Amino acid sequence: MSKNRELAKDVLTLVGGKENVNSVVHCATRLRFKLKDESVAKTAELKNHDGVIQVVQSGGQYQVVIGSHVNDVYAELSDISGLGESNSDTSEGKGGNIFNRLIDIISSIFTPFLGAMAGVGVLKGFLTLAAVAGWIATDSGTYKILFAAADGFFQYLPIALAFTSAKKFKTNPYIALAIAAALVHPDINAAAAAGGLNFFGIPVIIGSGGYLSTVIPIILAVAVQAQAEKIAKKISPDFLSIILVPLLTITVMVPLTFVVLGPIGTIVGNGLGSLYNGIYNFSPMIAGLVMGSMWQVFVMFGMHWGFVPIMMQNLSELNYDTMVPMLLAAVVAQAGASLAVMIKSKDPKRKALAGSGALTAVFGITEPTVYGVTLPLKKPFIAACIGGAVGGAIIAAAQVKNFSFGLVSVLSLPSFISTIDGVTSNVMMAVIGSLVAIVIAFVLTLVLGFDEGLADTTEAPVAPSAESKQSELLISPLTGAIVKLDQVTDEVFSSGALGKGIAIEPTIGELRAPANGTITTIFPTGHAVGLTTDSGIEVLMHIGMDTVELEGQGFEKFVAQNDVVKAGDLLVKFDIAAIKEAGKLVITPVVITNSSDYLDVLDLDQIDVITGEEFLTVVK
Repeated sequence: MSKNRELAKDVLTLVGGKENVNSVVHCATRLRFKLKDESVAKTAELKNHDGVIQVVQSGGQYQVVIGSHVNDVYAELSDISGLGESNSDTSEGKGGNIFNRLIDIISSIFTPFLGAMAGVGVLKGFLTLAAVAGWIATDSGTYKILFAAADGFFQYLPIALAFTSAKKFKTNPYIALAIAAALVHPDINAAAAAGGLNFFGIPVIIGSGGYLSTVIPIILAVAVQAQAEKIAKKISPDFLSIILVPLLTITVMVPLTFVVLGPIGTIVGNGLGSLYNGIYNFSPMIAGLVMGSMWQVFVMFGMHWGFVPIMMQNLSELNYDTMVPMLLAAVVAQAGASLAVMIKSKDPKRKALAGSGALTAVFGITEPTVYGVTLPLKKPFIAACIGGAVGGAIIAAAQVKNFSFGLVSVLSLPSFISTIDGVTSNVMMAVIGSLVAIVIAFVLTLVLGFDEGLADTTEAPVAPSAESKQSELLISPLTGAIVKLDQVTDEVFSSGALGKGIAIEPTIGELRAPANGTITTIFPTGHAVGLTTDSGIEVLMHIGMDTVELEGQGFEKFVAQNDVVKAGDLLVKFDIAAIKEAGKLVITPVVITNSSDYLDVLDLDQIDVITGEEFLTVVK
């Protein structure tokens, strides 16, 4: 089993299992769970897991910080559990105040395509650098194709937002795409530029740029769509719903968006942008000082998502943004502090962690640095915040601007080159401010020092011993198709009266041991076997339904009661064809009869299994 898959299983178990998860998405470094009950999660054990950097409970989310390989862990988690974007849930559970809900909505909508957005943002920045340096002609086919690759995502951003918003609001994503496509339709943009458009005489108010690159209007539209679609389903006959529901929803929502929701979204977006720019224009230096010092604190608690719509609104309305440049100082300052820790620390493990943390922070991934190095040592984190504040103030005072959205890192620097005539942006001051932030954080960390003993509990997490493992995996005793236990025709099994578990429709007539243990029961007919594992899990495997009536015909036993067996040992052979010819089902429930002794019994959401493959997790 891969380390990522093992980590995914451990995380799922420790957050309370699949049953405790409403939804899970991931960003650059962390798994963001929406749990039904956060008190069920074993937070202390998660923090002490080798593969987990930190756990953050904020914004209504239970965030498990993994590191830069989080995408691989997320993929394994989705494969194991069936959880992911498709099961996104808007139920709030705990932490459901308005602020938390807004942060959760924004993060859930932007997180899925953050990597793609960062990638095209960096490409656009480097393309600008190449054009300014004279490496490529702006009228060449090469430039135009690469520019389309870099700029297309931003131009048609409402389409991406429509899809992820639909997932968040649990509504039809393809209807949402139809609404978004209408918003960015070329004819609409042309009409907006001409300044005249109405719907049955009602004037439609659209900015000169239309809805290209906008954020809030489409999110509002999809939120309302979720309600409109429910109404359309209620009034549509079942046999026509596949046509009528989309027809009614799109026919109502597109005009409603143009006439009402779009203008409201534009006003809200402009208001947020004006509020930020008012503060920034009052004193860019103060704005840079505050954002540079507090940005990593915002990131720690997930509050940074609240600033994303402002950044996007600035880019849409002004074609540039002033917030991202000042944040660069806060990011690289963490690298400076981590570099100082690498030099000053006497612990080889911390040196290695700090060295890698400094490198990842330079490229915009700060969570491993913050949670693994600077924050546990406290003073380096403070030093980095001070460095970020000074560097941010310098960059903001120079009024450096960003012309493309992307991950805040040194790779953002080309995006600070002005692409608009008459709009200046001092890229050199962004470089100077970033260097100042790094140097201040580095020097302050060396001067202030740090007590390595303070971080002993977080620096080298200890994996649970075999005796204290919180879950045990059982391997499949059969090869065949997985069937949920509640779908078994025998009510004794389907009701869970005998315990939790799973059923298998076997394709090979061999029953094998799911773990090391002792045979505690084997019926004379051979149709049912009870095994107690070495750790005390009691497993009942019942081959077929009502097969006791066959009186052993078609069954061959290879073990006896009290026999000690190893995982994979052959227990019983059975003739599938003969059982079916006798009119009996061969579906085989595998249940944990002492389920009440455990926190939970979880299947791995498989479609089919082969003998020896992991298939049940028993949570202690």
